[in-house]
Amino acid sequence: MSMIKVENLTFAYPRGRDYVFENVSFQIDTDWKLGFVGRNGRGKTTFLNLLLGKYEYSGKIISSVQFDYFPYPVEDKEAVTMDILQKVCPLAEEWEIMRELSLLNVETEVLYRSFETLSNGEQTKALLAALFLNEEHFLLIDEPTNHLDTKGRKQVADYLKKKKGFILVSHDRRFLDTCVDHILSLNRANIEVQSGNFSSFMMNFEKQNAFEAAQNEKLQKSIKQLHQSARRSAIWSDRIEAKKIGAYDKGYVGHKSAKMMKRSKAIEARTEQAIEQKSKLLRNMETAEELKLFPQSYHSDLLAAFSDAAVSYEGKLVCSPVSFSINRGDRIALDGRNGSGKSSILKLLVGENITHIGNVKIGTNLVVSYVPQDISFLKGSVSDFADENNMDESLLKTVLSKLDFNEAQLSKDMRDFSEGQKKKVLIAKSLCEKAHLYIWDEPLNFIDVYSRMQLEQLIQKFSPTMIFVEHDSVFRETVATKIIEL
Repeated sequence: MSMIKVENLTFAYPRGRDYVFENVSFQIDTDWKLGFVGRNGRGKTTFLNLLLGKYEYSGKIISSVQFDYFPYPVEDKEAVTMDILQKVCPLAEEWEIMRELSLLNVETEVLYRSFETLSNGEQTKALLAALFLNEEHFLLIDEPTNHLDTKGRKQVADYLKKKKGFILVSHDRRFLDTCVDHILSLNRANIEVQSGNFSSFMMNFEKQNAFEAAQNEKLQKSIKQLHQSARRSAIWSDRIEAKKIGAYDKGYVGHKSAKMMKRSKAIEARTEQAIEQKSKLLRNMETAEELKLFPQSYHSDLLAAFSDAAVSYEGKLVCSPVSFSINRGDRIALDGRNGSGKSSILKLLVGENITHIGNVKIGTNLVVSYVPQDISFLKGSVSDFADENNMDESLLKTVLSKLDFNEAQLSKDMRDFSEGQKKKVLIAKSLCEKAHLYIWDEPLNFIDVYSRMQLEQLIQKFSPTMIFVEHDSVFRETVATKIIEL
């Protein structure tokens, strides 16, 4: 057991206007299973890169352990998986690699195939298994769930629960609750460490915010009353001073005036003290303005229907034929393993030409709003994006500001956005669109916890007709009215 100490860490990107971190200090134990949470764009991945020594900074990061990073970069994906894993953990025996894979429910035959033939989930599990075999290393795990289906997430969470010595960046609440024992929270004003899982952290965070909000309200009332008292004292003091002119006993009047002035000064000091106390409150409050949605009512109760439909690739069906209908008010979650055709089903609804069997019936003049998985195409300014998509630029920027974008971020090239910020641009576009049916394909990849809860509240309030794919089980359980298994 050893400590990782961060002392007065200060860092800003060369082209950045603001500090990402300023005089940040904390320490963590290398035996902890640490969940790392915070808003998109706050600097979680940046902090991991600072631990890895990728950037220059002021302050100190003191550690006696070597850091490893996931996702691990695989240069030659055509190489045999075993050869790749032995480079990741050169001191591990073959049987140890097999043991770790079995703990992750991965067949050992994948070791003798080229890495590129493995599914995204198998690649994730294989690399995690190898990295944990580097003894005395501390693992930095950045968003491991984005390529995992629901079953895969549970398997990896159960695996991490048995390990120790890692920082895990994730926004999946249930995933974090399963496998971490401490939370490292990147807040608006500081970084803090708490013992417990995400749910206990969130409960404490909300209690602290509620306490500070009550204190803030109390101080505001007190400051208002003190200002009024100060004004009254100043007026009384001036009146008494005026009485000195022509007064018989000027000494008595002067003494009374000085007394009132002294009282005024005391009230002023108490006011400044209350204002200082108030300034220390609510610095970490995560405010989330209410979002709006513009769902349109379709002329028919039935919007679309699938009858014995299944997607096929190279003549092979990727799942059993499925039959279901999308009716007005439905919020349907498609569930199934990776590669079972969930995204392809959504693309059929959007009108893409995908090989399939069975019948897909889509209502006439049905207006859809689509959020794809892919974010790689986003580039240029937000203004350009609005113009290209015939959108109201001010409305788009308003929605993005409610999703925690500030003015500086809105002026950046989208290529410089974090992955979560890019995803928020696509969600914001959808929220600005008037549609009969909202089709969202893994909308929460990289999206922070606070925005996930914000979107849950939005969907519950406006009740749009939706069909979506999402592996965040809390979101799915909160939002879906129906689950279709593929």
